[in-house]
Amino acid sequence: MRFESSKDLNREEKAINAFVSLFKGSYNKLDENDIDFEVLHNHKVISYVEVKGRLRTIDKAFPLPIAVRKLVKLSDKRINPVVIWACEDGIIYSKVKDLDGVIRYSGRKPRKGSANDLELMAYYNNNNNFKIIKYE
Repeated sequence: MRFESSKDLNREEKAINAFVSLFKGSYNKLDENDIDFEVLHNHKVISYVEVKGRLRTIDKAFPLPIAVRKLVKLSDKRINPVVIWACEDGIIYSKVKDLDGVIRYSGRKPRKGSANDLELMAYYNNNNNFKIIKYE
């Protein structure tokens, strides 16, 4: 079962637009069972991106969570995998190869119809490998 609302999808699109604006790139939304986006520059795929919603401001966003299964799926793409956390006031992003955190079995309060609310999660504290873009 999918739990993404139109508000979630709008937040995701705002985040990917902020990211590709850094280098005048573009993106394609991938299938709902895939990671979120392929990112292009001059019509060539240069990265794959997973966008995670973070219902907080950047200064209160850490530690940053992501499901380990998402990291594996993203890394399997091999071309510059990047994770973006879409906060209320901007984005925090990093290449997967630069992430350094802890893994534990965790998640959110289980919802009816969800198989992935409790699973292996990675958590990342703030460090110099994260880049931040504030929305204007």
